[in-house]
Amino acid sequence: MTEKNTPSLEELYRSILENIGEDPEREGLLKTPSRVASSMKFLTRGYHQNLTKILNGAIFEESDSNMILLRDIEFYSMCEHHMLPFFGKCHVAYIPNGKIVGVSKIARIVDMFARRLQVQERMTGEIAGAIEEALNPKGVGVVAEGTHLCMVMRGVEKQHSKMTTSAMRGEFLKAPTRMEMMSLIRNGG
Repeated sequence: MTEKNTPSLEELYRSILENIGEDPEREGLLKTPSRVASSMKFLTRGYHQNLTKILNGAIFEESDSNMILLRDIEFYSMCEHHMLPFFGKCHVAYIPNGKIVGVSKIARIVDMFARRLQVQERMTGEIAGAIEEALNPKGVGVVAEGTHLCMVMRGVEKQHSKMTTSAMRGEFLKAPTRMEMMSLIRNGG
């Protein structure tokens, strides 16, 4: 919702078109400000989500304490420095401490943090922190691999570059646990 005298997203995108030398009245651009405003709201919907609503009570008592890994979770985000997309895969592991979470909730947590203006380093840590907050597990490990269009299509233009970030907590700070997680990610389970 916009305050009085604050331009709407649609008006701002119309202004952007004018500022780059385009004619927003051109047939192909008539609905572009509206479409881009809707798109931006969708791409940043993570700002309007929270952990409690995402989990929706899907935390269950479980005595098993073996590592749980959900790998290859696609993510799509927007670089906060250039507002260009970055995307890739996220791998989330945890060691239960009496509780587990519904598997789809892990993917939803990844989306909640990815769908904001972000840097991959912070996003990775936020995902780990949310799992830690929700479950109080013995350990959490998150690894994200991303392709950043701010590097691929502008700037240094390195099309094959990928960034890998990790956030390790608890038992995952110990080399054997971290190595087991990385082996499972590499070898597909």
